[in-house]
Amino acid sequence: MDQMMGMAGSWGPLVVAALKALIVLVIGWMVAGLVSGTVRRKVNANPRIDDTLGTFVANVIKWVILLMVLIAVLGLFGIQATSLVAVLGAATLAIGLALQGTLSDLAAGFMIILFRPYKLGQYVDIGGTAGTVTDINLFITELTTPDNVQIIMPNGQAWGSIIRNFSHHPTRRLDMVFGIDYGDDAEAAKAVILEQVAADARAHGEPEPWVRVTNLGDSSVDITLRVWCAAGDYWDLKFHLTQAIKEAFDAKGITIPYPHSVEIQKAG
Repeated sequence: MDQMMGMAGSWGPLVVAALKALIVLVIGWMVAGLVSGTVRRKVNANPRIDDTLGTFVANVIKWVILLMVLIAVLGLFGIQATSLVAVLGAATLAIGLALQGTLSDLAAGFMIILFRPYKLGQYVDIGGTAGTVTDINLFITELTTPDNVQIIMPNGQAWGSIIRNFSHHPTRRLDMVFGIDYGDDAEAAKAVILEQVAADARAHGEPEPWVRVTNLGDSSVDITLRVWCAAGDYWDLKFHLTQAIKEAFDAKGITIPYPHSVEIQKAG
């Protein structure tokens, strides 16, 4: 009996510590879930911030709280928190050095999702690589080229490059240059160009289309057209006007010069 009482006395503090630890764990888990859920809802409520970022931040906060809870629980069993923090610090440093590139991509992905330099479905040029954005996550950006080639770009490389977003604004300016012969009437050619632009509903009237003689080349008088259109109509309008203006020039007798060589025969 005395032996059993002694065992009960020795196990008593451990049982009490275990009960306290269980209570701390349950409360800590509930608090972590409550705080992370609140943060996720607040962040996702902002239309300018991607949902992925809200989930990421909420998960980070949740695990930080749980780590603090774990340190508190270990303290109940007499384990010094300072030694645990030192071990965690050393492990974090080792992991950080091993995953330096990955962590750089993670940080860049965080910035991309936060500042949104491009979105899904937009056509962009990132450091000389162009394509439609088909996926963005915390580590990579996925592009699809017009000929349907998949490109996987690490976010660290994307964030550190010059980004040209062709779809960011709803409208774009189409610039085209047409060369006519020096013997042709430049005013007539300008009128033909404006007629074809006015005939296409995709060309915007405001700002007003701009047509000017911009260069006197070696073999042609160059006329530049600047016309605004919806970003999605850019290429279709360009292709249509190229053919329509060429055919209109032909109908009006306006010549488009082209390089050609003349063979000179020596008199025998």
